[in-house]
Amino acid sequence: MNAKRLTRQWLRGAALLGCCTMGQAAEMNPHNAPGILFQTSDRCVACHNGMITTRGEEVSIGSDWGVTLMANASRDPYWQASVRKETADHPESQAKIENECSACHMPIPQYQAKQKGELGTIFSHLPLGTHGSKEAADGVTCSVCHQITPQNLRKPESYNGNFVIADAASGASHAEYGPYDIGTGLQQVMRSSTAGLQPEQGDQIRSAELCASCHTLITEARGENGAIVGTLPEQMPYQEWLHSDFKHKRTCQSCHMPAVEGEVPITRILGANRAGVARHQFVGANFLMQRLLGRYHDELDAAAPSAEFAEAADRTISYLQKESAAITLTLPRLRGGRLEEDVTVENLGGHKLPTAFPSRRAWLHVVVRDRNQRTVFESGAVNADGSIVGNDNDDDPTRFEPHYSEIRMGDQVQIYEAILEDTKGAVTTGILAAVNYIKDNRLLPRGFDKKTVPGEIAVHGTAVNDAQFTDQGHRIRYSVDVGDAEGPFEVDAELLYQPIGFRWAMNLNSYSSDETQHFGEYFQSMAGGSAVSLVKATQSSR
Repeated sequence: MNAKRLTRQWLRGAALLGCCTMGQAAEMNPHNAPGILFQTSDRCVACHNGMITTRGEEVSIGSDWGVTLMANASRDPYWQASVRKETADHPESQAKIENECSACHMPIPQYQAKQKGELGTIFSHLPLGTHGSKEAADGVTCSVCHQITPQNLRKPESYNGNFVIADAASGASHAEYGPYDIGTGLQQVMRSSTAGLQPEQGDQIRSAELCASCHTLITEARGENGAIVGTLPEQMPYQEWLHSDFKHKRTCQSCHMPAVEGEVPITRILGANRAGVARHQFVGANFLMQRLLGRYHDELDAAAPSAEFAEAADRTISYLQKESAAITLTLPRLRGGRLEEDVTVENLGGHKLPTAFPSRRAWLHVVVRDRNQRTVFESGAVNADGSIVGNDNDDDPTRFEPHYSEIRMGDQVQIYEAILEDTKGAVTTGILAAVNYIKDNRLLPRGFDKKTVPGEIAVHGTAVNDAQFTDQGHRIRYSVDVGDAEGPFEVDAELLYQPIGFRWAMNLNSYSSDETQHFGEYFQSMAGGSAVSLVKATQSSR
């Protein structure tokens, strides 16, 4: 059975469930009694699937969302393993760690706990297939994002998942926001279906600040007995965007939720055609997790069909290859037995490349071949286990590969990445041990002035003083000893990318929990496909 048919069956089942519950909702909660704060996605897809454009393209919100990292935030085995590592390293702070990490990965249970004056938990819900509630398994579900009020957006107090939801008042409905005005009749349909959610127009749903509430993360480093010893601006794509030219051109949604061309109804029940309907594929950068969710579908209790995750991963890779970077080469020239080539790589996006969680890295893979196509130089090749040939950090967790302005040997690799350090200045992948960046030379977006930006998004390491590392890109020279090889020479250069770097995965292996051991097995099985080429260029000497 093909993926499309599987998807249609899954959606039909969800739609039938939703239609059945529409009548039941009013019966169970006839007066919109208090306490119905969130609904899970099965209530939403009943009406917000079956959306087809005039060209016959399916743009259903539910099926788009079901294979995203948003929908699978709580299923993400790397996140589960990483939280388990942090609680093992800081056992006295486990309750606080689980509460903070659940805010954006298991937001419904965490927010409900907060309403009761309690802390959110994670491991009480795992494994999701046997212990998890629907609310926990649904990840970042529809009624989370769509109920965020504008109350504290644009303010630092909204960061780290501290968004505000309008409480359900006794005997009254509460708002679920969208970009359009909704007529009274459709409002009644939705209130009945969701047991009290009132659709309202809210401009914040299209704002970058809404995304920033979870995608700005400032972590607190912990020392002995859980004492806070420092902080780390762990994820800052919103602030990077604020200091780019994209601030005046595009928002998070316009890139990651592009509008459907033409008009289309947003609901299959009495839906009027709307312009500017946003796709809910949330296309981003973590193709590896989508591949992993497809391969280990049943073990991870994934809801969407397995084949759909493979298609989503391909879509993510295609997006990255079209939108993320550009690379150009100068004409190679021979000087004193060395072939010199300048490679320029440019970030096309509105934040650093890569951005967000610091396990992500991009690097240059450069190969020089002689007239007989014999390789005379190579830098940045990938091993079968996902490590980078010549990368100091992959070889030794206490070291890291520096930023280069010129590369002269094959064991030197230009890697664009964030390297963390702890209070003793040691390299670490422990998020709650990290207090600073030893290195941050991730590619800068246009308009980003590394000399004037605030410290939370600063460049770190030798890239600070590299005059060829700017918002226009990075220009790096490769000077290759070609020996007695004869030209003309061919230079191939590509920018490779991994969502989870080798060292970040390997540092989990020493922990004996189910989550860390399972992820280690998953990564090992996927390591050969953990990197993709974002952009390539070739140039030949005369």
